[in-house]
Amino acid sequence: MKKREPVKDVMTSNVFTVQENEKLAQVIELFRKHKIRHLPVLSGKKITGMISRTDINRLTFGALFENQDGADEAVLEILSIPQVMTSKPKVVSVTDSVKDVAEIFANEEFHALPVVEGEELKGIVTTTDIIRYLLQQY
Repeated sequence: MKKREPVKDVMTSNVFTVQENEKLAQVIELFRKHKIRHLPVLSGKKITGMISRTDINRLTFGALFENQDGADEAVLEILSIPQVMTSKPKVVSVTDSVKDVAEIFANEEFHALPVVEGEELKGIVTTTDIIRYLLQQY
């Protein structure tokens, strides 16, 4: 097993993002269209938050009650991305090791982390990326 494999070697570098002034409907469209679960939120080029499918699911009633799609749409229209996202997300550097990231996932409640170089977003690493990497080692 490689001891100091940098996270840049396992991250997703072609990342979908949203600007914090966009509508939550855009977030939902990206989740559905690209079958993803996490989106970095940007203000210009600076990362200001992360939003997940779980964050959206917490706001909607469709899974709990039948015929509540209209209520879901109303809730999503009222709220903004900054109101729903995790602000000031923990980030990792492109040079951090896979082991370092795995320890963060094991000890904290994150399932995805933005990967940065300086303040510029370079990718996203998820628990799935780490598991795939570990499986390749066996």
